[in-house]
Amino acid sequence: MHRLFFLQSNPASTAVNAVNDSSNYFPIGIQILFAVGFVAAMMVLTHLLGPKRPTAQKLENFESGIEIHGNARQPMAVKYFLVAILFVLFDVEVIFFYPYAVNFRELGWDGFGAVLMFVGFFLCGFYYIIKKGALNWED
Repeated sequence: MHRLFFLQSNPASTAVNAVNDSSNYFPIGIQILFAVGFVAAMMVLTHLLGPKRPTAQKLENFESGIEIHGNARQPMAVKYFLVAILFVLFDVEVIFFYPYAVNFRELGWDGFGAVLMFVGFFLCGFYYIIKKGALNWED
């Protein structure tokens, strides 16, 4: 006797073909087209309907409410960028400790050795930075 189920799944052989069918991506394509069309339409409408009253004061450069003085192309200290890059570098390295903290029992002694090696490389880099004087602010 044949039974009919309303929430019946496809047989295994056709299920794989149904997942890889390109017609499943059609709604995603429609959504992307609508999103791009909406953005383009809003940009065009604001350009066409927006007010156009340029004055000398509106055309002036503006920086956070501060009056402009001097040239914007003045050299900036490299130390600022160096400290920012070092912060990002060491911050990303600390993020790599998270998988070990979550799985330390499953990793066993091999994982502990790998983390010790990682910490060793981390400390060698930190020692190199200190010896090069990258964290000294005085000239």
